[in-house]
Amino acid sequence: MKILTYSKWDAVCVICGLLHFAYIVTFFFVFPYRLFSIMESVTLGISQTFYKHVHHRHHMGNSDRPDENGQTHDWISIYRHGHNGEAENPWSYIFLSYLREDPKAIYAEMKRKNPVDARWGLIEIAILGATIAIGLVLDWKFWLFFLPFYYLGHCCTYLNGYFLHYGGNPDKPIAWGVSSYDKWYNWLWFNNGYHAEHHFRPKLHWTKMRPFHESIVDLQRKEEVRVIQPPHALGFLDPNLPRRNAPTSESPLSSRTSSDGK
Repeated sequence: MKILTYSKWDAVCVICGLLHFAYIVTFFFVFPYRLFSIMESVTLGISQTFYKHVHHRHHMGNSDRPDENGQTHDWISIYRHGHNGEAENPWSYIFLSYLREDPKAIYAEMKRKNPVDARWGLIEIAILGATIAIGLVLDWKFWLFFLPFYYLGHCCTYLNGYFLHYGGNPDKPIAWGVSSYDKWYNWLWFNNGYHAEHHFRPKLHWTKMRPFHESIVDLQRKEEVRVIQPPHALGFLDPNLPRRNAPTSESPLSSRTSSDGK
């Protein structure tokens, strides 16, 4: 069977057909995703495309300790601004982390790895900025009231993030994260409590986290994976909270390794 049997101009029809197929794929699969990302960016007040890349960096570094140059691969590592290899004070991490974010560095990294995502991230920020500007014109008093709570919302995010890793072991992949097996927490938040398991197998679907935990529970116990009783956002209430200046190997670990939440 010969291709372009009748004329080389048949290539034009083939190319047009391929372009049409690419358009359909883009419109029905990529475009809705981008629209949803814009909606989330406006709703949450932060570019979701930028956040996606920060989260990817988080999983590349896994809350690592600073290297010889004082840098961490994970931009939101709890050790990034700590001292002597210790986790940062939770108060400064919670209330300063949002103010430390560096959109220029994030954009530069995105542009190097994925220029398309970098452009979409800027589009999301531009639409978010326009939304805020319109809101200020319509009712500036509302925004004056809203902004402190917007900031505190981000602080709560970092509070949760701190105890997702505080007491973990950045030198052991199986113990990178800290888990909580509280039943209600995991039911409401799609097994978000299985954070040690999530970092150990980040591509595993959230519905498979509990069976995976049950399959490695003996290994987790052997490697002293930290487990806390309350949800991560209330991790400071855990009765076995390790001292911040205690070496990882000496940190008191919870003996609760079952997934029944009792």
